[in-house]
Amino acid sequence: MSRRKTERLLNLVICLLATRRPLSAEQIRHAVPGYDRDGDEAFQRMFERDKNELREIGIPIDVVRDPWEDEPGYRIERQSYELPEIVLEPDEAAVLGVAAQVWQRASLAEAASGALLKLRAGGVATDETVGGSVGGGALELRVDTRDPAFPALWEAVRDRRVVRFDYRGAGSENVHTRTVEPWGVVSRRGRWYLAGFDRGRDAPRAFRLSRITGPVTAVGRSGAVEVPQGVDLRAMVGFPDEPTQARTALVRVRQGTCEGLRQLSGAVRAGAGGWDEAELPFTDPDRLAGWMASLGADVEVVEPPDAREAVIRRLKGALA
Repeated sequence: MSRRKTERLLNLVICLLATRRPLSAEQIRHAVPGYDRDGDEAFQRMFERDKNELREIGIPIDVVRDPWEDEPGYRIERQSYELPEIVLEPDEAAVLGVAAQVWQRASLAEAASGALLKLRAGGVATDETVGGSVGGGALELRVDTRDPAFPALWEAVRDRRVVRFDYRGAGSENVHTRTVEPWGVVSRRGRWYLAGFDRGRDAPRAFRLSRITGPVTAVGRSGAVEVPQGVDLRAMVGFPDEPTQARTALVRVRQGTCEGLRQLSGAVRAGAGGWDEAELPFTDPDRLAGWMASLGADVEVVEPPDAREAVIRRLKGALA
């Protein structure tokens, strides 16, 4: 199965799981990425094939016929979709936990988030628990493995080999070269971190992968790194118990575009020269940059400076 089709089927499942009311085929067409560019007949054929394939693999799609509506509605009942309780031995659970953290595809997570965003922007009420906390939602959408440094660092951890890379500190544009004995790669809330021993600082440190610039170079022989007994990698990263404090970005938006962004903004006011100004809440400049860069020439981040610089870095990276 092609990646494009896999993403479309995942989007369809999330759409039908997340909605609080049955959706018509036309609503699904506009909410699910992968459908909205097809003609009427092509969409109907593709939609029918997708429904049949999902049903063949055991995903129940309910057809709801409302006497007050001309078209039937579709949804997936979570009670029918979710698996019964599964009991695993401790070693089986550990293996599945490791595999789940490493194998997640950020492209699917991003596509799924886009499907939910389009639903909400279109005024469709969605179930907030879909894609929620680890183990608490029907789908986990927050693990991101697209950081360019991830493959090399994962191999270095596996091979117990020292690495060297350039690193940009938090809230700074200064880049320094780090030589690190990697102990593990840890993820949470869509961010990946390298935990290990920083030889330059002569102390254990954690590094956020999205701040690594340029290539990661392996140094020395395999097996040279010894991970200390009892080290707590997640504690090293120091995840906060509370979400990061929300901030506000001032974004110029081309008039007549980016309806989803406008829906999520705290305020939108008319600007000059065919542009509007939106006040968009955010917590992570890098995540905001990924979204803004995907909107191309229809948006421009004005402030704060770190968010604007994050967008510029993302666009320069895409150009390179």
